Amino acid sequence: MTLHKEGTKIILTTIIIVLLINSLTFFFSSFSFINYIVLIITVVMSLLIIQFFRVPKRKVIINDKNILAPADGKVVVIEQTDENEFFKDKRIQVSIFMSPTNVHVNWFPLTGFIKYYKYHKGLFLVAWHPKSSTDNERTTMVIENMLGRQILVRQIAGAVARRIVFYPKVGDRVVQGEQFGFIKFGSRLDLFLPHDSKILVNLEQKVVGSQTVIATF
Repeated sequence: MTLHKEGTKIILTTIIIVLLINSLTFFFSSFSFINYIVLIITVVMSLLIIQFFRVPKRKVIINDKNILAPADGKVVVIEQTDENEFFKDKRIQVSIFMSPTNVHVNWFPLTGFIKYYKYHKGLFLVAWHPKSSTDNERTTMVIENMLGRQILVRQIAGAVARRIVFYPKVGDRVVQGEQFGFIKFGSRLDLFLPHDSKILVNLEQKVVGSQTVIATF
């Protein structure tokens, strides 16, 4: 396991702040009990922030008929809905909620080419709010695989996660299981799949990014 590059500045800043707080505490306080309480609290907070940026090593089994989970988390939505940004028709929506304890890396759910991408400014509603998919800050990406099947992937910022990172651009060839972005401090990813997709996950099921098969064509 390694640490993601998106966490470099935050982790270094956290370490400096922790060292400063503890240096001042031990310098000005003669109460060893208070000193050690402050030390424990700041170290725990540092470890929590560091774990946000962990990147696990995972072996990906590439299959053009499988749609892999783009993130770690819990399935919170499985429903037929209207997708009005790109497809403008009915799709099966599968949404994955990322808690602060989940890995925050985002992975390509299938191999293909990026046909569409757009960044949307927006609100920061809690990720489980019904309108977060359309009103929150978000990115939209459409991937077309070698079989001509297209899916839409949407990164959504939440009340805490206010920094979405997206790396590729339109026209890029992408590979199933490789990283395409990062959402700092958790939030949600939505998949909009063809109506004939066979969904293989259930509501409330925990999924593992780049490993769990969400659906098949």
